[in-house]
Amino acid sequence: MAQTTTPAAPPGFRPALWVPGDWNALFGFGTNILVNLLVLTGLLRFVLGMPDAITFGRILPAVGLMLFLSTAYYAWLAYRLAARTGRRDVCALPSGISVPHMFIVVFVIMLPIKLQTGDPVKGWEAGLAWVFIQSFILMAGGFVAPLIRRITPRAALLGTLAGVSVTFIAMRPALEMIMTPVIGVVAFAIILMAWFGGLRYPGRMPAGLVAILFGMVVAWTAALLGLDTGGVSGSGFLAAISGIGFSVPLPAVDHVFGGFAFLGIILVTAIPFGIYDLVEAMDNVESAEVAGDPYPTTRVLTADGAVSLIGCLMGNPFINAVYIGHPGWKAMGGRIGYSFVTGAVVLVLAWLNLVSLLSSLVPVVAIAPILLYIGMLIGAQAFQETPHAHAPAIVLAFAPHLAAWGKTLIDGALGAAGTSAAAVGLGKLGQAGVLYAGLEVLGEGAILGGLILGAVAVFIIERDFRRAAGFALAGGVLTFFGFMHGPAVGFAVKPGLAVAYLMMAVLLYAASRTGEVARPVPQAVPAE
Repeated sequence: MAQTTTPAAPPGFRPALWVPGDWNALFGFGTNILVNLLVLTGLLRFVLGMPDAITFGRILPAVGLMLFLSTAYYAWLAYRLAARTGRRDVCALPSGISVPHMFIVVFVIMLPIKLQTGDPVKGWEAGLAWVFIQSFILMAGGFVAPLIRRITPRAALLGTLAGVSVTFIAMRPALEMIMTPVIGVVAFAIILMAWFGGLRYPGRMPAGLVAILFGMVVAWTAALLGLDTGGVSGSGFLAAISGIGFSVPLPAVDHVFGGFAFLGIILVTAIPFGIYDLVEAMDNVESAEVAGDPYPTTRVLTADGAVSLIGCLMGNPFINAVYIGHPGWKAMGGRIGYSFVTGAVVLVLAWLNLVSLLSSLVPVVAIAPILLYIGMLIGAQAFQETPHAHAPAIVLAFAPHLAAWGKTLIDGALGAAGTSAAAVGLGKLGQAGVLYAGLEVLGEGAILGGLILGAVAVFIIERDFRRAAGFALAGGVLTFFGFMHGPAVGFAVKPGLAVAYLMMAVLLYAASRTGEVARPVPQAVPAE
């Protein structure tokens, strides 16, 4: 990381806690956080089927506490930096719920546990245990993140994340949009025109807010005409009003440790995504330093882990993260106050149960385009931020996630019919073209599976067979202990597949010793 020399503050200098530009950053950043809260609420209620008593009485108050602690801490760091340097343009780091991990913990941890047990509370507990582990990885991982980042190809890291985004993040919102196109498709166009096309809406209203307002107008107009378009209703709104109250987060230590019953499933994703969090936080801190605001990386990582741990112990199954975009909020005029006030507003919304009121006003399908956009962005990033030659490796990293997604759909369909793959028979499914056993093995531990396969492919493309052998060997070890290709962590979980990875490693290492390696040949573009 680049070192920045900062001047000393003049005697008696006191940074301003609020400047006019903070209003712009507050509405922009605050809308971003609000949209994330509405998305989170929708995931809890409509994907997981979480009881409202837990969603609004336990989880959201804990989320509000975590976000307040996070934004207050980063406002304090900004104040200290401004006071030490005498600068008036210091901007606080933006932070909030990690959006990619919000979907990961819901679709990869909480939903499978809920489907397996039939109890959304068990899914909540597994999510709490997942964040508990990730919090310590964040706090301790500042020492290992640079090493992981140095040895793992970017195509592998981004490719496995893109696999999750395309399958578990993007597909369901895309289907929801098509099912209610009057809201979903038009709201999607509103978002695309702004976020990809650069269109500015009147008053510089954020595109996400414009899409939500459009969806609300259409849904509530339809409701007044007696049509069910968007799923909103007067009765639901009145029920939300009656539910307004005061809820504070309560200790959930028993639920956290209750989730450790699913430790094998949790470790498969908690470790690699904890590492991803480290790399992401380091990148965002470096981005802020380039913009002129140098923050200590160790403190940032420790703060993310500490506030996530506090939120987890109070019932929040979502991890905190420093957001990308610090230069943008700074250019908008944001300084110190926007961060603290955003957290305070969120705290009020969460503790007074006003999020329930907002979720009864906003149709879920109006939020779906935002989720699809996020999936598109993460998926595209894997190809945009890596060498073109590594594209095949990214596609390979998708494969385990496609398998996991396909198995999830099959299990859900068979479960709704009151049966299972075992009851139907794997042979019969195979005759119908459904290789269920293959989906099961390839899809288990998809995060690590995609990373390992992607890394092996990248190094083979680069003719670096020795490093490819190292990742193949790592794949064999991880498979043997069930971190990938296995339903849970254990001993000799998939010994045959582990041996196959070991044989691949030997073959690659032998190739690296021969010296008979041809230069990469440029691929010709086929004639049309």
